[in-house]
Amino acid sequence: MTSTSAKTVIAGFIPLLDSALLVAAARFGFAEEEGIELKLVRETSWANIRDRISIGHFDVAHMLAPMPIAATLNLTSLAVPMLAPMTLGLGGNAITVSLSLWVEMKGEGSDGAGDPASTGKALAKVISIRRSRGKEPLRFAVVHPFSGHAYELRYWLAAAGIDPDQDVEITVLPPPLMPDALAAGRIDGYCVGEPWNTISVQKGQGRIVTFKDAIWPSSPEKVLGTSQSWADSNGETLQALIRALVKAAGWCANWDNAEELARLLADPEYLDCSPETCIPALTGKLQLEADVSLDVPRFMSFAAPDALCPVSADGLWFYSQMVRWGQAVYSKRDAEKVVGTFDDGLYRKALGGEGFGSRASQAPKQFFDGVEFNPVDLGRYIESFPTHSRRTEV
Repeated sequence: MTSTSAKTVIAGFIPLLDSALLVAAARFGFAEEEGIELKLVRETSWANIRDRISIGHFDVAHMLAPMPIAATLNLTSLAVPMLAPMTLGLGGNAITVSLSLWVEMKGEGSDGAGDPASTGKALAKVISIRRSRGKEPLRFAVVHPFSGHAYELRYWLAAAGIDPDQDVEITVLPPPLMPDALAAGRIDGYCVGEPWNTISVQKGQGRIVTFKDAIWPSSPEKVLGTSQSWADSNGETLQALIRALVKAAGWCANWDNAEELARLLADPEYLDCSPETCIPALTGKLQLEADVSLDVPRFMSFAAPDALCPVSADGLWFYSQMVRWGQAVYSKRDAEKVVGTFDDGLYRKALGGEGFGSRASQAPKQFFDGVEFNPVDLGRYIESFPTHSRRTEV
């Protein structure tokens, strides 16, 4: 039973597998052990998550990693300065297309094991053929304009020579609506977190063509988001919550617990889905299509403490993509704000500053196309983008 002296923390979440740490912390007593009564509120859209944090309905939230950056830089509505004091896991996204589009891609030599270079090249050929025949542009969905999904999809397309703003249409849909939209032919593909890719696959309506860890290995997906003002006023509570979530991560990362975690997350209170749709991502055995599976041990990682430590270099890459696609104007001042948003100080303080591995560094990061991102030379990286899409200021 929760102590009467426990601090109540209200957390918003979206029905996705990477809400696991919050759900496990609330249901298995990890929050209670740290003196927190963690109350979870399921939301329907990322815009609602952002707005309810901004106006104080939520203390913290399961949040898209780029969202605190966009809010801090005043790029969204109801923007307030925010923090991402910890990551809620690495990886977990995939790009799924309709079976008819997959047949076309396969006919153009697409790799069947999720290699993003091969699948992107095949998609580029399909788009070229469709254009020559006067067909409408393909339509892809992402969960929010300021999301890892949007930037991963755009990066994949652009690396294949596909202009995301000219050659395809990109729209926004809440994750649970994507499988039905694909089945109805309203979209041709989407980038989303699990289990919403696997749901299309298991219904025989979609095919996973690539995934986040293949595009950007060991990269963050969701973060614990909070406003700067709440963090400033509740520092000890936030540190206690971080410790509780790290304990929950240790439990969730153990594949022996995968079936129990799948049953928990599938509950109507959380994801409201079949437990069988949660198992592939939780066990690293990704189901690409009905009869094709692929071992991807790092598809989704909750391994603590290193995977959960915020890394400013990751925040700077998200910021670089905001500039690349015309959502932001580059400035050194804003880059410094991004570093502050993804600062690891609170996380290290909560855990005593021990046990951090190699990911928590500013080392250059390499993407699937061989292009290296060096956060120390952010300006030069941004200058490498086509001039039609980026804006800069001194």
